Amino acid sequence: MTEFPKRLKALRKEKKLTQTQLAEALGLQQATIAKWETGERTPFIEYFIELAKFFNVSIDYLVGLEDFE
Repeated sequence: MTEFPKRLKALRKEKKLTQTQLAEALGLQQATIAKWETGERTPFIEYFIELAKFFNVSIDYLVGLEDFE
């Protein structure tokens, strides 16, 4: 799942959000977002769903199974 960290960071930057702002929107800590973006940790499925809704993309896109947003 090496695409996820890159895509999450790209989507966040596209929306001009800081890690802290994204974390607050999801009810998380900034450190959690940082760990997701470095690949140190992987979110639970519930957060993949929340991220897909937040960024208006599919989970398949987030994890690199498709190339279309």
